Order: sequence, then C-alpha cells, then structure tokens
Amino acid sequence: MIKQYLEIKEQYPDAVLFFRLGDFYEMFFEDAHLASRELEITLTGRDGGAGERVPMCGVPYHAAEGYIARLIDKGHRVAVCEQVEDPSAAKGIVRREVIRVITPGTVMESQLLEDKNNNYLVSVAPVPEGFGLAVADITTGTFMITSFSGVKARLALTEELARLRPAEVIIPRSSKDFFTEDMRLIGMPVVSGFREDAFSPEQAGQALETQFGPSFRDECRPSDLDYLAPAAGALLIYLRETQKRELSHLNKFQFYQPGRFMVLDAATRRNLELTRAIADGARRNTLLHVLDHTVTAMGGRLIKNWIERPLLDRDEIEARLEAVAELAGEVFLRHDLREGLKNIYDLERLSARISFGTANARDLVALKKSLAQLPEIKSLLEQADASLLRATGGAVDLLDDVRELLESAIEDDPPLSLRDGGLIKTGFDPEVDRLRFAGRDGKLMMAGLEERERARTGIKSLKVGYNRVFGYYLEVTKSNLPLVPDDYQRKQTLANAERFITPELKEYEDMILGAEERLVHLEYHLFNEIREKISGMSGRVQTTAGAVARADALLSLGEAAVRGNYTRPVLNSEGKITIRDGRHPVLENILGPGQFVPNDTVMDNHDSRLYLITGPNMAGKSTYMRQVALIVLMAQMGSFVPASFAGTCLVDRIFTRVGAADDLSGGQSTFMVEMNECRAIVTSATDRSLIIMDEVGRGTSTYDGISIARALVEFIHRRVGAKTLFSTHYHELTDLDNLPGVVNYNVAVDERGEDVVFLRKVVPGKADRSYGIHVARLAGLPGEIIRRAAEILAGLESVKESARQVAAAVEPAESVVPAEHPVIQELRSLDALRMTPLEAINKLYQLQSILKSGVSSQESVVRSQESESGIRIKDSGIRNRSKNERMVYPE
Repeated sequence: MIKQYLEIKEQYPDAVLFFRLGDFYEMFFEDAHLASRELEITLTGRDGGAGERVPMCGVPYHAAEGYIARLIDKGHRVAVCEQVEDPSAAKGIVRREVIRVITPGTVMESQLLEDKNNNYLVSVAPVPEGFGLAVADITTGTFMITSFSGVKARLALTEELARLRPAEVIIPRSSKDFFTEDMRLIGMPVVSGFREDAFSPEQAGQALETQFGPSFRDECRPSDLDYLAPAAGALLIYLRETQKRELSHLNKFQFYQPGRFMVLDAATRRNLELTRAIADGARRNTLLHVLDHTVTAMGGRLIKNWIERPLLDRDEIEARLEAVAELAGEVFLRHDLREGLKNIYDLERLSARISFGTANARDLVALKKSLAQLPEIKSLLEQADASLLRATGGAVDLLDDVRELLESAIEDDPPLSLRDGGLIKTGFDPEVDRLRFAGRDGKLMMAGLEERERARTGIKSLKVGYNRVFGYYLEVTKSNLPLVPDDYQRKQTLANAERFITPELKEYEDMILGAEERLVHLEYHLFNEIREKISGMSGRVQTTAGAVARADALLSLGEAAVRGNYTRPVLNSEGKITIRDGRHPVLENILGPGQFVPNDTVMDNHDSRLYLITGPNMAGKSTYMRQVALIVLMAQMGSFVPASFAGTCLVDRIFTRVGAADDLSGGQSTFMVEMNECRAIVTSATDRSLIIMDEVGRGTSTYDGISIARALVEFIHRRVGAKTLFSTHYHELTDLDNLPGVVNYNVAVDERGEDVVFLRKVVPGKADRSYGIHVARLAGLPGEIIRRAAEILAGLESVKESARQVAAAVEPAESVVPAEHPVIQELRSLDALRMTPLEAINKLYQLQSILKSGVSSQESVVRSQESESGIRIKDSGIRNRSKNERMVYPE
C-alpha cells in the first residue's frame, strides 16, 4: 500500500495527497507533518519496515470538505485519491487514482466559496510586445479572454489583475520570477508555475478548438490570436489536468476589452472603498454595501462587477438608467419582482455543479424550484416599458422541459447522499416501482412474521430488528430465553438479550435486501442519467442565469435609489460636472437621513477645471472630494446618485491620491508610496480623467512639500488638463488661482473664541489657517502640549512675511505649453520595439549629434531647462542653505 502511495505521490509532488483508506483520507510522510501542523490534528505512525515508523495522520472522508477548505485557504493544493474499484471484488491492493486536484482557483465546494464573490483563476502569457490574459470561474461557467499591448501593457495587466483579485494565477514556470512584483501589488494570490509547452501556440490552439470548436477563430481578429491563444489554451489544459473531467459548462468565451470600461487602478479602488473597507477589508461601509440589495447570489456578483467596471458607452449607461428609473418609480413592480427572485437559487453555480458531476439530488430540487419562478419573472420584465428590462425578460428561457423532467423524476425531499436511495419518484420508472413495492411487501411480511412469532412462542417482547452487520434478526430478552423454540438459530449475544434467525426470516431478508440493493443501484444510475441530460442544457441554464442576475442587479439599483432618495444623473457631452446638494453615499448611510451636510460642485473645461481646496483638518475636505468621485462613478455604472441634481460628462479614468500608507514589504516609505501614486496619475491621466489629490507633499519637509505640490498642480494644469480636486494645507498654493481654470475653495468654519465649529460646507475662497491645534485639542492631547504648540505657532507666524517671500520666488508657470524640442518629438514617434539593434544605435547617434550641435554654452543649457520646466527663478536675495544648516526663527 505504501508503494502504491509513493507512486501516486510522485505524480503530485506539490499537492497534499488525501489517500483514501476505508472511511478515512490518510496522509503520510511530509504530507502528514504538514497536515498535522496546518489542520491541528494528531500525528501518529505505522510500522513501515526496516525498523522505521511512517508518519501519518487522517481525517474522516465525510468531513473532508472542511479540512480541505482550511488547506486551500492557507494556499495549499490538495490531490484527492479515491478507491476506483470495489474492495470486495479487488484482487490484492485496491486500485486507487487521483480523481481531482483542488487548488484555490478550482474550488467547487460551496463551503469554500463566498456566494456574492467570483472565484477567479487566471492565466497570464507573456507574448511579443504584450501579454495575453484568460479568466475563468469554473463555479459559474465564466471564461473571458483579453490582451494588452504597447508600452503600458504591463501596467494595464496589473490594474486588471487588481480588479479581478484572482484566487490563483498560472504562468509559465520560466516567468514566475518576472511577475513577483506584480503579484505583490495585487495582494499575493497563489501563483502556480505551469509547464511551458501548454503555452505553445500548437497545444494552446488545439485545446481551444477542442473546447469551443474551430469557429472560435472566427470570433477573434487574426491579430489578436497570437496574444489570446497561449493564455486561454494553457488555462483549459490546466483545468483538464487538475479536474480530470470534461468542462462542458465552459461552453462559450467572452472576448472583452478593458477599454470599454472606466479604468480604476488599485489605489483608487482602495481609497474610494468601492467593495472593501480600508480598515478591515470587509464589505460593510463600502459603496457595494450601500448599493447591494440583491436577493440572489448571481445578482450580488454582477452588481459588484458593475461597480468595479463603470461604463464608457453613453447608450449602455442610458439603458441602465432608464431601467432603474422605472423600477424606482413602480413600487408594485419592485415588490413582485423581488418576491419572485427570492425563491431563485444560484443557477450559475448549480449549472456548474451539474456539469461537473458533483450535484446531488437536493441541487436538482433547488434547480426545479428556481425554474418554477421563471414564468412570473419573465412576464413582469416583458411588460415593462424600459427596453433593457424587456430585453432581459426576452433572454429568460423558461426551460419547461428541464422543469418537467425534474418534477416527474426527482423526489421533493431526497436524502443528501446519492447512495442511500430515495432519489427517484414513484411512477417515473417501472423497474424502480417494482423493486420499491417488493421491498415494501417484504417489510409488511416481516411485520406479520413478528406477530406470528410472538403468538407461537408466547414472548410478548419479541421483536424483529436490523443492522448492517448482521442483517435482520429476532431479539429475545434473557428472561424469556427458556421460551425460545428449537428452530431458532443463535446469531448474536448481548448483555441483556440474544438475537436469533429462522429460515423464514432469512428468506424474507433476501427478498427485502436484494430488492433494496438493486433499487439503490438503479436509482443512482437513473439519477446520473438525468444529471447528464440536464448537463447538456447548461448553456440554456447559464443564459437564463445571466438574465436573472441582470434583473436582480437593476432591481437592486432601483431599491437603492428609493432608500437613499437618489436622483437620475444627466449625461452631457460638454465636459461639465454639475452637482447640487451632493452627498457621500456611504457616510450618509452610516449617519442616517438628514445628518449629512450636502455640497455643490461645478466643474468644466475652462473656468473651473481645477479646484484648490483649503481648510481645517477634520472639516470634510477628503469626504467632499471622494463624494464627487463616487457620484461620477455611480452615474457611469448606471445608478442613480445622492444629489438633488447631477449632470456629468463621461470620464475615462478616476485617480485618487488619498491618505498615508507605507509598503514595508516592498521597501517603500510612506512618502515613496505617495510619489509613486502621483507618478502613476500624471503619466496616465488624460484631459477626460477625474483626479483626486489629498494633501500631497506632507510626508517631507515643508519647502520640499510645497515645491512638489505646486509643481504637480502646474503640470496637471498645463500638460494633463484633467478635472482635478486638489486639497492642501499649503496656503502658499492659493495664488495659483491666477492660472485660467484654477479656482480656490475652502471648507467653512465658525470660530467662537477658542472653539471652532466645522460647518462641513465647501464655499468659494481661500482658507488662511488649518486649525490643527484645535483638532489636537478635540483629540484630547494634554493641555501642556496644546499651550506649548500655540506658543510655537505664534513664533512661526511672526515670520509669515518671510515665508511669503520664499513662495513668491517661484512664479506661476505660463499657461502656454512651451514648444517641444524636435529631438523629443522624434523620440516620441519611434517604435523602439520594432527597430533592430543596429537601427536603434544609428538613430541614437543621430539624435545625440543634433543635441551636441545645438548646445553651445552652459547658459543655453540653463535656458533650455527653464524653458522645459516652464518656471523662472527670481533673484530673491535668499542664499542657499546647506543640508545641515538650521533656520533660526526669532523668539
């Protein structure tokens, strides 16, 4: 047996081998040590020959799912090795095989899954000039493919992985180190290196043809196939090798382009708390928590997807808004649709389990109950006015043939196990009925035998019993043993009774047990046939599941609109964002109705493109900026928004730089993380983007911080042109309002002596104080610290004029963008990836020669640098200070 174990383990060296022995899964050697430690179970041992004891531990097979879940949660893989022949018919060692390898991305068991979250397995294939990406969720039948190319391909790939948050990523073994940094940035999913040949165009292409047919090539552009095939084909090969079965429910693929959706990087998702709270990673107190009123797991997963991928197509947005408007306005439609959806189970995952061959009879009953609700849901949707609701109703397949089959075949309350019988309804199969009646008649005959034996022997307490070891028996208490007839044959002795059999009892037993055994076998066979038949209809079930999920998600947005008193946003093409009485949806939900102070926002491409927001700590600057971003995002996902009016243009990206966080594992300080986020914003934003920047530059010295913050504002204004909300405590920046489109706003306060009341109202104008000491007092710092801080502040403010002189040394940048150097223009036009090394060297020499011939003196270099930066330094009379020289303030 150990020889057999070692041979199988050699095939799965990177998985914990659950080796079936009777009623237990046993683990040996290093797997036993690992499982004992991770599962906190007792480590034992057996004699293994040669004077050694083999380490071992085990778990009951009927409780294995929970133990497997714990191992998967810790990032391990589990190979389930079963007995594949009847032990009673086996000669020698029972044959065993691995029937499935369970990995974080291939989990099917409901105990291991979250109902409203997808469990994504992704495959990444590096290809020339970019990457291919394939995404699967085998629990729902989802299979998607896309590609990334160009100079920002890796960044785009990382952002998409951050959105997907996959449970597992497979990559070519040779590329594992290459992706280490990317995996760290997206939360460290399990990374599985897979054999190189699976990513080859030949094997990958064959896998795709086998799964989807030759027509899959017709659905992709020929230029895309080189990107898509390696990742998608390798993913299918990986699934087949780990799951050991056909994947019939992966019957279609979706080619998607991330460019169809608003791009949200990982920092923005985190800072806006879209689906996970910053504090603990939970759903509570997130936008998802506010908007998710779905009643099905499918709808819950879909609305999460909508939040993470706002739309860029105006027609699609308007179609959703039209549907939400009707649902918000029709209380009876909302009520009736919700009541129908309440009784629908997770059709996507039911369909997947059926296709996988792991669904039990109760799963089929759940499918039947779900299908019974479809006619009412379909009717409600098709009678709606909104075109998207009608189209959703039209996509609902009633699946009458499936429902009728299940209604006639499967018992309404079947057992959990498929090996105990009681699965098939009477009247579905004549042989089942005959065997069932034979068993029932035998039991009636057994009851008659018990009465006759009591009368014949005079033993009133005599009874007929049954157990799996001894079968049927006659039990007689010890006080009545003298009355036992001679034809009784002793079968078993107990403490207070003896058990006997008779020839007649044995005859009845053969009749009953023979019928029951054949009945259980037949019911199991018929159940598998029914399950296989429904598996062939999985495509229809998945289409209906998608329609039901869409109806549930739209209903959820309608419900959120009513509960939150939201209004329908108006989309415009003039580049304007106009919000009246805007509110933060999450904070308002926490505070309760009427407790949140609303604010207005008016931004356009000309007069008010960049808000400089000043004001006290704790006054609500960050809340205000985030609420603007959330309102724009909600509008583009097709949701109503928390405002009395909201008119918005379409933005291609939302960027946020909020809060302070370090990255210790990556060796980055808080300030370095901040600067990296700023770099990502200014290099990726366009004039159609929305930027949120909060307190940039506070992580370094005052002059450094002011300089960086000022330069960022000027660069965004000159080069990027994005709509920007920029909050700061550097009041020296407020003079930037002389740039066209830059406007000053501040958060109003009411000063009452030493007390300050934060009004939470954003109004035009500049703030000249930050009230940090007042906030320190609110936080409860000792009075001695507060008094000393006030003294120091008074001393520092006495040199305010000097500080203004330093700030005035830097003139605002010209609003006109300086002409770009011809060499820079030439560099931008080059396609470096298509140049040969020799061509690149020649071109580099040519450009260098142009530069050398055009620069004659150090003075021209300085002028060039000044022109490039757009900043002129005035002679302020302030000498440069060395690094170690301290500035002395007057007392």
